[in-house]
Parts: sequence; C-alpha cells; structure tokens
Amino acid sequence: QVQLVESGGGSVQAGESLRLSCAAFGYTYSLGCMGWFRQAPGKEREGVATIYTRDSTPYYADSVKGRFTISLDDAKNTLYLQMNSLKPEDTAMYYCAADFRLARCRPVLGSFVAFDYWGRGTQVTVSS
Repeated sequence: QVQLVESGGGSVQAGESLRLSCAAFGYTYSLGCMGWFRQAPGKEREGVATIYTRDSTPYYADSVKGRFTISLDDAKNTLYLQMNSLKPEDTAMYYCAADFRLARCRPVLGSFVAFDYWGRGTQVTVSS
C-alpha cells in the first residue's frame, strides 16, 4: 500500500507561482511512476505531469509545458510540482498519484491513464 499526502495549494493571481508537494508513505521503493492530475468543476480529471521514479524523466500535458515543472526528491520520498505563470484555467483540485507500472508515465494519445494510488487533493485557485 502507498499513501500520498498533498500540500501547497492556495489562491493566487494570474501570473503568479505555486509549488505543490506530495509526501509518499508505505511501500514506495518499488514505485515506477508518480504524477499530478487535476480536476476542475464540471470537467473530467486530466493528467498534468508524470515522472519516472528511476531516472526522473518527466512528461507534461501540452497545456502546462513550459510553465510547470515536476520533480522528485528520492531522499524525502516527496514529489513536487512547480507551477509558474498560472492562468485562471489552471484552477482545479490537484491530485498526487503513484503507480508501480512504468508504462503509466507515458501519455497515450495525448492523455495520461489513471494511476492506482491517489492522494486526497489540494485546491489551486487562480483569479484574473
């Protein structure tokens, strides 16, 4: 079992930055992939960014490329999402996710497939 706890959400103005953190607990050393997903009211959940745990290769959704950076601190078992140049359309509940399967990291037809383990989420609100 893996437990994930997010932190760092908040309310900001457009153009500002936030950094989300996700602490992982439990059977984490065999995880193949970790990532961030988000869900806005009335919309489907979408993958934002993923990262291979072995070599930190990242993948990003087109909507956040160049603005968001995913990173992993192995020593702290903590996943980060640095979000710069935030836009109102980035407003959503952000979820940390993890999976033992390496293949989950790569998007399929431009979308990320759901992971097995999820945190409870942290709210990000961007106002114009």
